Amino acid sequence: MIEVIILAIALSMDAFAVSIGLGATKQHSKVAPLGIIVALYFGIFQGIMPIIGYLGGKGVLSWIESYTSWIAFLLLFLIGVKMIFDSFSEGIEEDISKITHRVILILAIATSIDAMAAGFSLTLLPVDPFVACFIIGSITFLFSWLGVLVGTRGGTWLESKAEFFGGVTLILMAIKILIVT
Repeated sequence: MIEVIILAIALSMDAFAVSIGLGATKQHSKVAPLGIIVALYFGIFQGIMPIIGYLGGKGVLSWIESYTSWIAFLLLFLIGVKMIFDSFSEGIEEDISKITHRVILILAIATSIDAMAAGFSLTLLPVDPFVACFIIGSITFLFSWLGVLVGTRGGTWLESKAEFFGGVTLILMAIKILIVT
């Protein structure tokens, strides 16, 4: 279960970083509603996408069973590298002229694509995938809400560090999967 919590924290760093950027735009009069809306969108999508990856992994598991550790390693490693790379570039939030439900929906989908790929690794963990996805969604909800609060208080310096931390954590998990299995 600890692996799921670590995975959830690492995956939520993308949403956390974007939430900080959204909070920092100061385009809203009330922080609380924006924080809840962003947290709901990001939490729901981050919770749903891994189950899609898990089901896809289960569907092809019989064909690739002897390579699952390598595939999980590769997916988590690549997601980690992408997050580290993204931590050095400017966020899309700075290009947003107005925060709408449509914008938040697009950002929620974009930040949860890596969770879908990471969902494949759930096939290797001895945990109920639906419980794991609930944990991932809940932790992302919490980090997204906190991200908006941090962003409104001028904490944008934390934005890139969060993504970097998440990327390093995913790479370490990928290495652990390769070593343990």
